[in-house]
Amino acid sequence: VQLQASGGGLAQAGGSQRLSCATSGRTFSYAMGWFRRAPGKERELVAAISSNGGSTYYVDSVKGRFTISRDNAENTLYLQMNSLKPEDTAVYYCAASTRVGVTVSTREYVTWGTGTQVTVSS
Repeated sequence: VQLQASGGGLAQAGGSQRLSCATSGRTFSYAMGWFRRAPGKERELVAAISSNGGSTYYVDSVKGRFTISRDNAENTLYLQMNSLKPEDTAVYYCAASTRVGVTVSTREYVTWGTGTQVTVSS
């Protein structure tokens, strides 16, 4: 089982980026999430989506700016990030949970992808 995140890079404040996470195997049968870890801070769940895409969760700091989605036919998870802020700078990770419904419990995310760096300049 592999998760491969891509799409990060350098962006200016106010700009947009889209992250993708390609998966293989049965991982995509479950709810998935995007996490981030900024320098000197703990990892946090940014957004999560249920297995069928019908339910989502966003941390307050990204509500209205980020959109999580998934293409189950292509086994790909996305994170559209708009109105980027310097405080969004972090390494972003995709992860798969053990549940079908949205979960905000980090312990339920058991499969992790490689991270992709997002850097937002002011």
